Amino acid sequence: MGLPLFITVILRTLIVIAGVYTLINIVVAGLNFMSASGDPKRIQDAWAKIWQTVLGLAIVAGAFVIAAIVGLVLFQDATFLLRIKIFGP
Repeated sequence: MGLPLFITVILRTLIVIAGVYTLINIVVAGLNFMSASGDPKRIQDAWAKIWQTVLGLAIVAGAFVIAAIVGLVLFQDATFLLRIKIFGP
C-alpha cells in the first residue's frame, strides 16, 4: 500500500510510545512520592509530575476524540480523519 500504510504504522507506534512513556512517568513519580519522607517540596514535585503526566495522556486521548467528532460531523464517518488515504493516479 505504500505511503498510507507507512504513515499509519508511524502513528500507531507514536501512540504506543506515548502510552509507555506515561506508564514510566507515573511509576517514577509514584516512587518519588513514596520516597519523599514527608518533605513537602519533594511531595509537591511528585504530585506535579503525576498531574502533568495525566494531563498529557488526556491531551493525547482528547486529540483522537476530537478527530472522531470532527470526522463524524463533517464526513459522517468517525474514523475518516484517523484513516489515511492518499488519492492519486
